[in-house]
Amino acid sequence: MPRIGIIGGSGLYSLLDSPRTVEVDTPFGRVELSMGSLGGRSVAFLPRHGRGHRIPPFRVNYRGNLLALRKVGVERVLATNAVGGIDPKLRPGTLLVPDDFMDFTKGRAYTYYDGETEIEVGGRVIRGVVHVSMTPSSYCPELRRALVEAGRRAGVDVVDGGVYVCTEGNRFETAAEIRALRILGGDVVGMTGCPEAALARELAMCYATVAVVTNYAAGVAGAAKLTHDEVKEIFSRRMDDVRSILEGAVSLIPEERGCACKDALEGAVVSG
Repeated sequence: MPRIGIIGGSGLYSLLDSPRTVEVDTPFGRVELSMGSLGGRSVAFLPRHGRGHRIPPFRVNYRGNLLALRKVGVERVLATNAVGGIDPKLRPGTLLVPDDFMDFTKGRAYTYYDGETEIEVGGRVIRGVVHVSMTPSSYCPELRRALVEAGRRAGVDVVDGGVYVCTEGNRFETAAEIRALRILGGDVVGMTGCPEAALARELAMCYATVAVVTNYAAGVAGAAKLTHDEVKEIFSRRMDDVRSILEGAVSLIPEERGCACKDALEGAVVSG
């Protein structure tokens, strides 16, 4: 069973060696993922938006996706995100591994623990109220180190740290919204990183992401009207580097988890 999972989009569908398709049933629907190998290790890959990029950010089955990976044995999740640069120093094409996030989404399912649904995590069945902590690290420090080091070994510049801001979509943000987010401390903005990171923590999974800055956010550095084609073009241009980083990171991840992510449910369960 794979202990490492990757969540990504177009450009990564052929990432794994010898992939096979697996369907996993969850309380939140059936999820299709691929099982194969990467960097000499068993890996599961999940296309966040579905094959052909059919699913918009606000309709992604975040709960089903993470739980499906957990059910096939995944304990660590590497992800990719396309983002806009709030900080003008983060030029289009920059790769960044964030170390914190802010969630400004509005209409998504944010937790597994709704008081009714039974969730099995590591052989333990939980149904009730659970409050996980996003400290001491919002993203897994072991996975973050693996991504940054993989970039260094591949000769790819990777910005180590930054605040990822998640908005609802599908529209891009206004210039006023970006000004506010910059005052609050945001560095990049996207539509898919939340609640994904927090849901992984609720399942005591490690999670980290490599973000590709595809454009300046609205009002930054004289940013003009943004089109999805422009986002795709920049993202595609960096895909070879992203693939190299993911493959390198997989081989660098320690066999045993030494981070706090594995203990996320200790002291977090109020009832169940």
